[in-house]
Amino acid sequence: MNTSVSAGSVALVTGATSGIGRAVAVSLARRGAHVIVGGRDAARGEAVLTAVRSAGGTADLLLGDLADAGSAPAMARRATELGGGRIDILVNNAAVYPAHGRTPDGTHEDFAHCYAVNVEAPFLLVAELCPAMAARGRGAVVNVLSMAGRFGMPGFALYGSSKAALLLLTKAWAAEFGPSGVRVNAVSAGPTRTEGTQPFGTGLDRLAAAAPAGRAAAPEEIAAAITYLAGDDASFVQGAILDVDGGRNAT
Repeated sequence: MNTSVSAGSVALVTGATSGIGRAVAVSLARRGAHVIVGGRDAARGEAVLTAVRSAGGTADLLLGDLADAGSAPAMARRATELGGGRIDILVNNAAVYPAHGRTPDGTHEDFAHCYAVNVEAPFLLVAELCPAMAARGRGAVVNVLSMAGRFGMPGFALYGSSKAALLLLTKAWAAEFGPSGVRVNAVSAGPTRTEGTQPFGTGLDRLAAAAPAGRAAAPEEIAAAITYLAGDDASFVQGAILDVDGGRNAT
């Protein structure tokens, strides 16, 4: 997919030091965007910068933990500085899965951490960045969802509900900022083989086997859909939830 991203665009990708976020950073940079690589791990972040440069792109590393109070607005302001005064594309990819999946095992700390990263941080980043996009009459936001936010699954109540909240925010933001030229869409990902899903072991394969594709995705397959929604080829796509889950939503 040779998706068109305006040359010289500046993109902030959260959770970009591994997995889907890393693949998105490389994909956007390859297509001419300058990428602000948001993440927590300096060593992994430097590896992403190397990958971006190997692809012929440019990027800056922006370290920060989105679970910390006030970190999202600070990240937005610093990213804008690194971007030369603007952010054109925001990819809300950073997410955490709670330490305890089953509801009876969950704690207040699990709930607060999950919602801080998966819901509050995207909300605050949009609140900080989208008004400036709207003032320029142009911008794109892509939220990364999960099929766990589409239907109920045992052990996914907390994580799934956080992604369901981001799904609704996607539609609300499309209605709020769309008239000013800011497109807000989302990709709902199925099981994807990343560093973050390694702890699931063979459980990831069992989950993926329920879909028509019968396998887990590679990060680059999810990134291709995100890049499409961020690019000019999706100029008439607003408020859409693009399922990239191997067909699981159809079953």
